[in-house]
Amino acid sequence: MRSWRGVFLLILTRAVCEALYPGPDEGWQVYTSVADVEGKCVCTVVAPAQTPCSRDPRNRQLRHLTERVQNVTQSMELLDLRTSRDLQYVRDSEPLVRGVEARVRTANSNPRSLSPKGFQDLKRSVSQLLPLLPVLQQYRADAALLLDLKEEVRNLSLALATIQEELGAYDYEELQHRVITLQTRLQSCMNKLGCGRLTGISNPMTVRASGSRFGSWMMDAIIPSSDNRVWSMDGYFKGRRVLEYRTMGDFIKGQNFVVHILPYPWAGTGHVVYNGSLYYNKHQSNVVVQYHLRQRRVLLQRSLAEAGYNNTFPYSWGGWSDIDLMADETGLWAAHSSLARGGSLTLSRLDPGTLEVLRSWDTGFPKRSAGEAFLICGTLYVTNSHLAGAKVHFAYHTSTGSYEYADVAFHNQYAHLSMLDYNPRERALYAWNNGHQVLYNVTLFHVVHGGGGGGGPGEA
Repeated sequence: MRSWRGVFLLILTRAVCEALYPGPDEGWQVYTSVADVEGKCVCTVVAPAQTPCSRDPRNRQLRHLTERVQNVTQSMELLDLRTSRDLQYVRDSEPLVRGVEARVRTANSNPRSLSPKGFQDLKRSVSQLLPLLPVLQQYRADAALLLDLKEEVRNLSLALATIQEELGAYDYEELQHRVITLQTRLQSCMNKLGCGRLTGISNPMTVRASGSRFGSWMMDAIIPSSDNRVWSMDGYFKGRRVLEYRTMGDFIKGQNFVVHILPYPWAGTGHVVYNGSLYYNKHQSNVVVQYHLRQRRVLLQRSLAEAGYNNTFPYSWGGWSDIDLMADETGLWAAHSSLARGGSLTLSRLDPGTLEVLRSWDTGFPKRSAGEAFLICGTLYVTNSHLAGAKVHFAYHTSTGSYEYADVAFHNQYAHLSMLDYNPRERALYAWNNGHQVLYNVTLFHVVHGGGGGGGPGEA
């Protein structure tokens, strides 16, 4: 039985979505619910919902258009950079071109005026002009690219105009007010929800393309939502440079950042920021380092006993990924392996203040066969590959010490994962995918256990 509060919230949710898209199959699908002390369901919610009515086809179309705009922007920036560089080269070569042109004109009108030495000088000048040929070829290619970008911008303008015409029929100021009210209720409800089982991963959202093929980026896993700093660590071998951006917007634009130079280099990409500190694996060791980001100093370092390092037990992609630090709703963890464990993936719960291992679980999964791994609500999820076609293949539940084979689709858009971590504060997966920083939403199935005959699966 739902109380009148849950029914009202569900009706209001569906009313807003149906106003936007009146199709019979659209609206809010109920994934999660929560029970009060009497076991009654008091709210229903789509989890996670980044924006209201995300199932509206126009919403998906807008996301697709946004990705296309980002691609056009990146192409334009690259084109501008290349054109500026080549234009400067052409300008620098202009005096030489004019000189060769004058000498050729003179030789053409009076062949006898060209001495053997003058002929050799002319040959050398012409040779110096040969590098201009690929530049001019690139200009021709860029001219074709410019036409393509112009056509893409025209198509985007037409698509946006079409969407604007469709949206113009609705009173969106009123709807916006209703949506804000609804979002507040949904957030309040989601804060009451417990943990759930992973049932779906969204399509990727490319936040930025920067850095090398391998790296790591993250937000703090547990600090208040008012702190929106983003950290980026490029590379997996002997790196020491950490970029700290003030907001996600600054990270996207590559501006307003400060640089931390770590006292010890890192290994791998399995870093995590947890409660104001960066935790990372010290290069050529199984030592975990805690570096306080505001104090800019190391607070603690401790060896992870028996854990392999130096590519002894990495993920399938290598990269010194022997030790993968991660966080979930319950605390700080490390995924690793050792000779004593026969190379199977071991999950250890760490004390954030002392880095002492509180408890370890042997999952039985060969760590070298794992593409990447992440933790949600005490359950470790493992992908079967780091390449295209990867999916979540294995799940280990620390609450019961049991495992199961999973089949959760995962779109590896850029075909080479070197980092995949869950952020419990944002309820999203952060990935570094072949030089692209990517976000995924997750869908969790929540089961309510209540007394008095109440409770049941979240989809009820």
